Amino acid sequence: MRSKNFVNDKQTRFRWVMIGLLFFITVINYMDRSSISYAVDIIAKEFDFTDTQIGLILGAFGIGYVIATFIGGILVDRYGAKRTLFSSVIFWSVALILTALSSGFGMLFIARALLGLAEGPNFPGLTRVVSDWLSVRERTRALSYGLMAVPIGLAIGAPVVSQLIIHLTWRGMFFVLAALALMWLPFWVILFRDVPNESKHVNKAELLHIHEGIEKPTLNANEILLKRKSVVGLWSFLFTDKTLLTNYWSFFVFGYFLFFFMGWLPSYLSQVYHLQLHAIGLFSILPWVLGAILMWLGGYISDKVYLKTNNFRASRTHLIWISQLLAGLCVLPVVFTHELYVAIVFISLAVGFILSANGAYYAVNIDIAKERSATAMGIMDACFALAGFAAPVVTGCLVTVTGHFSAAFVLLTLLALSSVILVLCFHRPKVNLNFS
Repeated sequence: MRSKNFVNDKQTRFRWVMIGLLFFITVINYMDRSSISYAVDIIAKEFDFTDTQIGLILGAFGIGYVIATFIGGILVDRYGAKRTLFSSVIFWSVALILTALSSGFGMLFIARALLGLAEGPNFPGLTRVVSDWLSVRERTRALSYGLMAVPIGLAIGAPVVSQLIIHLTWRGMFFVLAALALMWLPFWVILFRDVPNESKHVNKAELLHIHEGIEKPTLNANEILLKRKSVVGLWSFLFTDKTLLTNYWSFFVFGYFLFFFMGWLPSYLSQVYHLQLHAIGLFSILPWVLGAILMWLGGYISDKVYLKTNNFRASRTHLIWISQLLAGLCVLPVVFTHELYVAIVFISLAVGFILSANGAYYAVNIDIAKERSATAMGIMDACFALAGFAAPVVTGCLVTVTGHFSAAFVLLTLLALSSVILVLCFHRPKVNLNFS
């Protein structure tokens, strides 16, 4: 257990360093998982793949992810974020190396599924850290900061990955990404602790701030993990609460949008507008940059609304349904335009709006099931992973059957509208379960 010699005169802010660590690994995470979309046309030509096979390769990630994110949430709650994320990064680096060594459809499919397995615990880990290290007034903002890594990773990844492919081939690109993930590990081991009271960089003032001004027993990480294991009545609550069930579906729709654009945007720009790889990398930046800006703004607004209303529905629910409605409406003009710049503007708006509520989905799990927030996140992220399989595969099949992307874009709008209706009817977050 850490020393009691706290510095009392000025509050430390080490909790934001923890968010920074998770931000950087999530940037790498999304560069890794999206990288194949920039290489897929080259790989398809090399191995003579069909659009359906491409969809299956892109969707293979979701098969592994749906298993690992669910189990990962349980592992994070039982064994802590430190050990779980350390193991996760090791294994996803191995999966990237196997991808680089692939020699055909079977190996690529397996390597992508293994990457999904390895990356599964990342977001349950982020949720657990925010739950333990941030006060309720800062959670959505902190989650938004950490989750901004998703669009930023995709924005950075677009030009970086395309240039790596041009200069090092697609195989060399995967080796470089594996090395980047491994470079993060020493910082995680040295700086992170599962609970803030075990960190020598956190003083009493910061601890009081994290705990909303309440002095709490300074349990160590092992004692807290043991307490979580003793919780009863968990599973029925996580699978029957209307708010959580609606949150899961909304996050599936969010994931469908994200994986659709992450996996198929480069091919869409190539097939419809005949752009070359370097141009695709540049045009792919705008949607993710706008997504990062609106995600930050959404998190800021959510916490501000909560401070004024002390109401989770006002601060979380409304942000979710409005973001999905706007994203769904912005997709429709893409179906009817034949102008590249018009398509990019509305795709960027759709991506930006769908990402703007990202922090709110995560915050709901912490708000109403704090002591098992990583497990709740694991279930929600499993729905996201199902979208990670469905979006690439369904899109590949629709493009193969119809010969164009119109039906795939219309499906996005229909999914968004279904989520809006369910959220308005059933999404009413409140503190339903008290584990303390």
